[in-house]
Amino acid sequence: MKDYSDEDLVRLYIETQQNKYFERLYERYCDKVYRKCLSFTKDPMRAEDLAHDVFLKVVVKLGSFREQARFSTWLYSITYNHCTDQVRAAGQRREVYVDEGWERMDVGDDDGLAEIAEYEAQQLQRAMHQLPPEEQMMLLMKYQDDISIREIADVNGLTESAVKMRLKRSRDKLRKHYLEGAVLWLLLALKAAISILDRFAGR
Repeated sequence: MKDYSDEDLVRLYIETQQNKYFERLYERYCDKVYRKCLSFTKDPMRAEDLAHDVFLKVVVKLGSFREQARFSTWLYSITYNHCTDQVRAAGQRREVYVDEGWERMDVGDDDGLAEIAEYEAQQLQRAMHQLPPEEQMMLLMKYQDDISIREIADVNGLTESAVKMRLKRSRDKLRKHYLEGAVLWLLLALKAAISILDRFAGR
C-alpha cells in the first residue's frame, strides 16, 4: 500500500469505504497536520484536538475532493482554515509560528551574532501575526508548504492572478511590519560589531 499515491488512496477509500486506505493517509499526514495546528496554538493538547477535528472534516469532505490540486494541498487548506476559524472564535491573539524551514544565518559560536539571529526570527514571528489569518494562510501555503499558485487558486476558489496579487500585497505588508523593527535590529548589529572589534583590540 505504500506505493499508492495520496490520490489513489482517496479513490480507493471512496470506492470501497475500507478504513485501511484512510488510515494510510492519516499515517502520512497526522504529524504534519499536528505541527501546523501547534504553530497556531502553541498548546500541545489544543493542537491535538484541532488535528483530530481536521481529520474528521477530511473524512466528511473526502467525497468532494476532485483532484484539482494535490491531496496534501487540499488537506493543508482545510487545516489552515479550521485553525484560523478556531483562533478567531476564541478571540485569541493571532500568532503563527513558522516551521524550521525558514533560513537562518550561520552564527557559529559568537554570542553577539547569535543574539542578532534570534532577534531576526522573533521579528519575523511578530510581523507574521500582524497579518490577517487569511493572509498568513496563503503565505504559509506558498512559502512554507511550497504549494503552487495554481493549486492555491484551485483550493481557495480564486484565479491565479488574484492569488498572485494577494501574495504580493501580503508580502509587502509582511516586509513593512518586519522593517518597523529594523532600528532595533541595527542597534543589536552595531552592539555585536563593537563587541567583536573590542575583542580583537584586546588581543
